[in-house]
Amino acid sequence: MIAYLDSSVLLRVVLGQRGKLAEWERVETGVASALVEVECLRTLDRLRLRADLPDSELALRRETVYRLTEEMEIVEPGMAVLRRAAQPFPTPLGTVDAVHLATALMWREARGEDLIMATHDRALGTAARASGLRVIGQ
Repeated sequence: MIAYLDSSVLLRVVLGQRGKLAEWERVETGVASALVEVECLRTLDRLRLRADLPDSELALRRETVYRLTEEMEIVEPGMAVLRRAAQPFPTPLGTVDAVHLATALMWREARGEDLIMATHDRALGTAARASGLRVIGQ
């Protein structure tokens, strides 16, 4: 399975949280915007500051983010993606989620391959479905 993985999916794996994507082991190719690394690392930094995440734990979680993203196909959010993200979508969507959805849609169009949106974010999942993508993780 080829899946577009957003930060909500990666963070549940990185943090060992309940509700990890049921299909995680079936993902053969993960695709993501370069934003996913930034989102994950910023979340870890907030946990360090707000939840007193110990340095050793922070280092392990950061290493996991780097390892996972190295195994994925990372798409840089160039001007074409940003312009697509600026266009209207069928349902309300914030800026970062619009970049994720635009990235997924443009990847699918460029490759001509089936791409599944993997997210635990309801707004992104709804917009992805309304844009013709199959969604898992909700």
